[in-house]
Amino acid sequence: MAFMVKSVVGGQLKNLTGGLGGGEEKGESEKTPAEAHGMTREEYEEYQKQLVEEKMERDAQFAQRKAERATLRTHFRDKYRLPKNETDDNQIQLVGGDVELPKELAKMIEQDNEEEEERDSVIGQLTNIQTLDLDSLKDKAQATLDDLKQSAEKCILM
Repeated sequence: MAFMVKSVVGGQLKNLTGGLGGGEEKGESEKTPAEAHGMTREEYEEYQKQLVEEKMERDAQFAQRKAERATLRTHFRDKYRLPKNETDDNQIQLVGGDVELPKELAKMIEQDNEEEEERDSVIGQLTNIQTLDLDSLKDKAQATLDDLKQSAEKCILM
């Protein structure tokens, strides 16, 4: 019963005084960070070291992904003859300058280049000829010849 009264009244009293007066709380606040986590000092130092290493690894992976994206953007800027971006160049240099695209992206770019080469080749041009309207070309050529004949008949020298 005394425990209940102390916990109810003590908690309210602690809130009113702002936690200024209790001798028991001093022992809790003087704990080292390792003791607060329930570890020995060596375990806590090892834990902190692991946290730092994990953070460095995450940062390196993030920088690698940013450099991959920058490489892709640079590729498309070169392809479409757009101006270069300094931030992309800086991100690539930050990782070391030798960035490989992920396999999926490299495959997509390769397929895109193959399609462009096919369109630019002779066979690609032949497919465009099939869609050409030969009748309209024939009519235009005939009209041009008729105009030339008429202008030749009007010419005094001939």
